Amino acid sequence: MGISLNPASLLSGQGFDVTTLVDQLLSQKSGQLTEWQNEQSNLQNQAGLLTNINNDLSNLASAVTALSDPLGALTGLAATSSDTSILNATAQSSATSGTHQIVVTNLATAGTIYTGALANGNTSFLPTGVTSGDIQLQVGGSTGTTRDIPITAGSNDTLSTLASYINQQGWGVSASVVTDATGARLALFSQATGSAGALAINSNSTPLTFSTPSGGTNASLTVDGVPYSSASNTITGAISGVTLNLTGAAPGVPVQLAVGPDTTQATQAVNTFVAAYNQIVGDINQQYAVDPTTNTEGPLGADSSLRQLQSSLLADVTYSPSGSGSYTNLAALGINMNNDGTLTVDSAQLSSALSSNPSAFLNFFQNSTSTGFADAFHKDLTNLTDPTQGLLNVDLTQNQAQQTDLSNSISNFETQLTTEQQSLTQQFSQVDASLQSYPLLLQQVTETLATLGSSGSTTSSSSPTLTSGL
Repeated sequence: MGISLNPASLLSGQGFDVTTLVDQLLSQKSGQLTEWQNEQSNLQNQAGLLTNINNDLSNLASAVTALSDPLGALTGLAATSSDTSILNATAQSSATSGTHQIVVTNLATAGTIYTGALANGNTSFLPTGVTSGDIQLQVGGSTGTTRDIPITAGSNDTLSTLASYINQQGWGVSASVVTDATGARLALFSQATGSAGALAINSNSTPLTFSTPSGGTNASLTVDGVPYSSASNTITGAISGVTLNLTGAAPGVPVQLAVGPDTTQATQAVNTFVAAYNQIVGDINQQYAVDPTTNTEGPLGADSSLRQLQSSLLADVTYSPSGSGSYTNLAALGINMNNDGTLTVDSAQLSSALSSNPSAFLNFFQNSTSTGFADAFHKDLTNLTDPTQGLLNVDLTQNQAQQTDLSNSISNFETQLTTEQQSLTQQFSQVDASLQSYPLLLQQVTETLATLGSSGSTTSSSSPTLTSGL
């Protein structure tokens, strides 16, 4: 559309609005700029969606790696106790499946010894006039180390100061003052269990009286009929690859310990995989859903890389490994595909498949020839998520390059428009100044013409009349 100016206004001395006129002229040239800016906005939106789906892909790769890892969730073992009040256990990957019978006769205990009660813990226990004494504390049983405790009045001659003194020595013994209805007592506890933590008082030249030492004994148990002694209630050497944690003693009560596949860990790994797969499939599906109001697909509906990714994932999830036994596909494990391509887990069927034939379950996902379901899926995902060659990473790189080109074009065009704006503003400002001065100029011309006309009339009337002398 053309730009028009009011001639009457122009000649009246009002001139015209230079800024508005320049903006109107330039707006006719900025259509290309708007088109580029819209295109850049679309590319930014697409890049955000591609990044989200790429993150989904990375999460799926991590979930599949857990299923293909020979030392991962599917090969993990668990140790299940028939009575956790007596013992529980954990199994490492080096353990062997099987069942063991364990009888815990007694637990490993820490050595304990305490004094008779005094009125309080802050009054000297030395008799009046006595300024010193000595206590010999043996740590570690009959073959242990004897610790000398010299008592000095005003230094460590109360239960509280004596407890503080012992705690500062680093002997593996903790001392505290216990106060109850009977008074205050000094209690000593070894920091180690078993015979290494046995405590005894070998000599005492103070008025303090000490109880008979207790504790400081090793745990005693039998594993499949074989006697076992341990200084700790955490035992790693009784069953290969299994750590026992003794929690209670029950002489004559056998506890059954079953070592086998960790079904809880395996089930969680499968469910994590299904959740990650459904996330990326759902996000891809959104791009192909047609908006009924606009009758168009999502911003990535025409992206060929996304379509290729969708096809690849579908091929991976329907893959049937050869030689996997009775479990030939995900459906055999209770993992079924829905109409939209997502997966649903039948928990009961999955649990049955895992517990009834754990070796076939494992062989379906991974095997020695690396042709299992998870093995094949992992290989494909490694290629799909490659930082430089992965489908979406290539797509994102191209998208960024297009954004950069557009940014440069927009920047150059804006610079050009700015230069043209300055030039037009200068030109039209000069024209506007001339138009605004037009009435004054016209007045000056009119006045000048009037003056010239008046001057001509006077000369004519005053001119002398000439007479001929002839």
